[in-house]
Amino acid sequence: MSPEGFITAHTTVARAPLVPEIALHLATEITPIWQASEEWLKARNIEPPFWAFAWPGGQATARLLLDEPARVAGKRVLDFAAGCGIAAIAAARCGAVVEAAEIDPLAVAAIKLNAALNGVAVAATGADVVGTACRWDIILAGDVCYEAPMTAHILPWLRRMAAECEVWVADPGRAYLPGSGLEPVARHAVPTSLELEDRTLREVVIYRLLP
Repeated sequence: MSPEGFITAHTTVARAPLVPEIALHLATEITPIWQASEEWLKARNIEPPFWAFAWPGGQATARLLLDEPARVAGKRVLDFAAGCGIAAIAAARCGAVVEAAEIDPLAVAAIKLNAALNGVAVAATGADVVGTACRWDIILAGDVCYEAPMTAHILPWLRRMAAECEVWVADPGRAYLPGSGLEPVARHAVPTSLELEDRTLREVVIYRLLP
């Protein structure tokens, strides 16, 4: 089965509660897709299906962009660790030139499917962009501080990027968010599922990362 076939077979077209304007291929029940992906992905060494859910950080970022499109209109935007691509799609709808980066091949396929579903252009790449030179005006990073190794890998690069462009980190209270060098930009209360989170509402703060 192709990545696109796997995605369409195990998701349904749905809309995140905070961003009903955007349609996405999402899992409606966690366990079936997690089990299916374990079987399908084990031989391919691919990550769990984080792309099948609209995580709070991505929803909050997308909401801010759709409410204030001038923040990204006409700019070059990277949605870093883009997941389902909700923030990338919102940026494209606001008139940005958008690239979405994900190292999970299924996530890349999901982003392409979701962008097409919403009639926008998003250049989805499976390359690890950490360490590359800055070619963007704004980098969006939602829900990226959930693991210590992930944060240690990406944060030094994101801080270097912050000296050359705007870097937004949308965080719903993850454990490894840095304790300094963050300037709040906006806040959103995002409805969540107890299957994904430990509460039914997460307050997401969108920060500007300082170099």
